[in-house]
Amino acid sequence: MPPASTGASTLTVDASAPSSPASSPSGTGPAPAPAQAPAPPPPPAAERLEPGRPGYRRMSFALFAAGVAAFALLYSTQALLPAVSADFGASAGQASWTVSAATGALALCVLPLSALSERFGRRQMMTASLLVAVAVGLLVPLAPSMGWLIALRALQGAALAGLPASAMAYLAEEVRPKALIAAIGLFVAGNSIGGMSGRILAGWVAQVWGWRAALGAVGLLALVCALVFHLLIPRARNFHPGSLNPRALAGTVAGHLADPLLVRLYAIGALFMTVFGAVYTVIGYRLVEEPFSLPQGIIGSIFLIYLVGTVSSAAAGQLVARLGRRGALYLAVSTTTAGLLLSLADRLAAVLLGLVLITAGFFAGHAVASSSVSRTATTGRAQASALYQSAYYLGSSAGGTLGAVAFHAGGWAATVALGLLAVLCVVSITLYGTRVARAERRALVPAAR
Repeated sequence: MPPASTGASTLTVDASAPSSPASSPSGTGPAPAPAQAPAPPPPPAAERLEPGRPGYRRMSFALFAAGVAAFALLYSTQALLPAVSADFGASAGQASWTVSAATGALALCVLPLSALSERFGRRQMMTASLLVAVAVGLLVPLAPSMGWLIALRALQGAALAGLPASAMAYLAEEVRPKALIAAIGLFVAGNSIGGMSGRILAGWVAQVWGWRAALGAVGLLALVCALVFHLLIPRARNFHPGSLNPRALAGTVAGHLADPLLVRLYAIGALFMTVFGAVYTVIGYRLVEEPFSLPQGIIGSIFLIYLVGTVSSAAAGQLVARLGRRGALYLAVSTTTAGLLLSLADRLAAVLLGLVLITAGFFAGHAVASSSVSRTATTGRAQASALYQSAYYLGSSAGGTLGAVAFHAGGWAATVALGLLAVLCVVSITLYGTRVARAERRALVPAAR
């Protein structure tokens, strides 16, 4: 999941917000009756949760558990693809759909489900999402065919789409602004730890009892986390339901898609995730073959490298401060490229170092792009962030499938070539953005004179 930006304070549809005084009608005559009661003012910061106040620690643990459950489920089959392929007699490309279907469904559903949370509540949406996803997760190990497995995984991804956007809105509404960054950071940590622990758990269980038992173990882990979430999450005190306004939502989304800078940021996020999805979907197939011949448990443990991404994403802010946004992107691209090239070697140490560099570059680039979205969007920040998440997970879905197809056609070198092509596109978009920014600055100079 992309890191949340603290700029998106709510997930309200900004296009439907009351107009500002500057744009409201003036003059004599009665004002038209409002279509609906005005939204209540935001609660004072003193009434919100913060460290040391009752409920903050419960809320933090609850959302951490939710993040672990969601991402353990979302990527549960990724470390098991070679075993799934062997059991069903499927190719890497066919098996990759067990990951791509989940991330693709999440990408398609995140925007509409974030809008539904405006009407039915953040807490209710998060609870429903986890319950449905866990229920499906307990059925996934029973899938009788590849088709059923892919269908259940798609349903699971669609259910999980209700969690990330609702969680960010819940935090923005219930947590004091000064404590918001720490609260969001803990939720994001749950995401990364869930994605990592789910893969590691699945890998080691599969080595002893097979991939179906591994998926069952991940489902039970998610069930425990969902129960922890349900027992600990405080009741929302500052949520005020709003009416659904599809026209306003469509207008806000259309406005974001008409913004060239936002579109470039969405494309960069999708392309970075294409590289990452391709590499981590296919790496199990490479490591299980000669000259490595690693067992399933060791392959699952490869995902400990995700911890490198936690460090690099946290350092993205310092990189931007030193190098600027585009400079940080160029550094992320260079690091990712070096990792891709290094992974071509047939030595395990070189491959692992390559994965470290790819992971560090990806997380840094993703952090820069996602945080830039909220800085760029002056209205409808929630919808701008949801669109970024959609592009991000569509990139994951495309990367997983295309990477597996490339591997089947030309081996690991073909998967690396796909990654390098995506990186080249990121460079091209960033260079184009640099040229546009320079042209705009030159145009402003004569106007200032």
